[in-house]
Amino acid sequence: MYPGHYARMFPDKAAAIMSSTREELTYRQLNRQSNRLARLLFDHGLRRGDHIAIFMENNLKFFEVAWAALRSGLYITTINRYLTAPEVAYIVNDSGSKCLVSSYQLAEVAETLLDDPDFAECGIRLMVDGEIEGWSTYEDQLARVSAQALDDQWVGGSMLYSSGTTGRPKGILRELPKLRVTELPVPRAGGGGIYGFDDLTTYLSPAPLYHSAPFGFTTNIQRLGGTVVVMPRFDALDALRCIEEFQITHSQWVPTMFVRMLKLSHEERNRYDLSTHRVAIHAAAPCPIEVKRSMIKWWGPIIEEYYAGTEGNGSTRISSNDWLEHPGSVGKTAGGTIHICDDNGNDMPLHQSGLVYFEQERMSYSYHNAPEKTDEARHPHHPNWSTLGDVGYLDAEGYLYLTDRKTFMIVSGGVNIYPQEIENALIVHEKVLDVAVFGVPNEDFGEEVKAVVQTPRDVEHSPELAEELTAFARLHLANYMVPKSIDFIEELPRLPTGKLYKRLLRDKYWGKKNSRII
Repeated sequence: MYPGHYARMFPDKAAAIMSSTREELTYRQLNRQSNRLARLLFDHGLRRGDHIAIFMENNLKFFEVAWAALRSGLYITTINRYLTAPEVAYIVNDSGSKCLVSSYQLAEVAETLLDDPDFAECGIRLMVDGEIEGWSTYEDQLARVSAQALDDQWVGGSMLYSSGTTGRPKGILRELPKLRVTELPVPRAGGGGIYGFDDLTTYLSPAPLYHSAPFGFTTNIQRLGGTVVVMPRFDALDALRCIEEFQITHSQWVPTMFVRMLKLSHEERNRYDLSTHRVAIHAAAPCPIEVKRSMIKWWGPIIEEYYAGTEGNGSTRISSNDWLEHPGSVGKTAGGTIHICDDNGNDMPLHQSGLVYFEQERMSYSYHNAPEKTDEARHPHHPNWSTLGDVGYLDAEGYLYLTDRKTFMIVSGGVNIYPQEIENALIVHEKVLDVAVFGVPNEDFGEEVKAVVQTPRDVEHSPELAEELTAFARLHLANYMVPKSIDFIEELPRLPTGKLYKRLLRDKYWGKKNSRII
């Protein structure tokens, strides 16, 4: 459903709340403001299938912009708020966005965008919460147009970009449904799918709204009339406070957040009442077995995991109880048929790792302006099979286990080594807050295993600590997987979404000083 329905049912109910200030965006306000922006864009000539973009921190006006697109047949592209001006300009230009909405908090980057030739074609530039030269003030522009819904409200969609951990990001394009908002069915009670979302749901979003999962989950909660509680940024202890204060029923996390919460003291972990919390969903990266086992022991069997990509080419899911019987698995298929294949596209036997493909009736997405990338994702013999580039295996019961991303595999002396298992072993050490493992040059073996570790602030970096962690790794890993060297870093280049820009670390050791991640 769309905001207008809930603006009539319960106009003063919060569609979204900012956790730090308790500022609310009601369904009445969401409906009126999204109508105004949709009408403003229409008056500027945008029509069904056109593109807009948003470059913003976690801000309640984010939802106004999203719903303006979703109720007027437009594609919306959400842009990582941590990108530089050239990176933002590239996405705006590549997506063909005719409008960019940003915020005064990001004014420094927004101002620099005006000098970038890639940004020149974006004619509508709206600034939220402040004024800068070259941009129109969002609030003033919306105040000048009617809050009446457009006569013809087409269902819109998103064209989100891959995170770019291995190169330039790619826009993931799917056809818009040929459907009007007025043709959508009214949600039925208990129709919130496997997680039980409905109009009584209070959902905690601790991650950036620009990312695929938070964007999809939060707007889906609002489709059902629930309330979204948005954290401006993740903080382990504050997340627990939010669960108690806002009586959170559902939430969504990434494994690094679990790690941070588990590193809290016993007193901190037990400070707040979490009894309203019924479902905690996690995805985005593989979760170390001991981390997830500890979370289930702490929170109970409320943790649900899924594996999927922004591409929407297939998915798996697994409950806490199923996971305890199949530790390390990301579950059985929930969409599409899974195939495990070697580099030539041949099926692999059970329990043997290969590239993970999902088979669907047809490949439902393409990479915008990048047909060669679309072709690379297809199976060499089956055009309706596609891969996200992950490596894994199936067991006899059909449960999928992810090994790592193919691009991160280390080849040392002809042996394939997947960093994920090494990272999972090291992360449980009490002096490790985060860790990245990758291959670095070795004259004899081609590559050797390197670990880069982020420690808690009170832990001193020293050769003795490196030796301690190496000895710990030997207790838990085969000898060929033990890091040959360990370096320390103040903070790993990991986004709040949980994505690690591992190539930034690898390039330093491979002598690629001028490369960068877009």
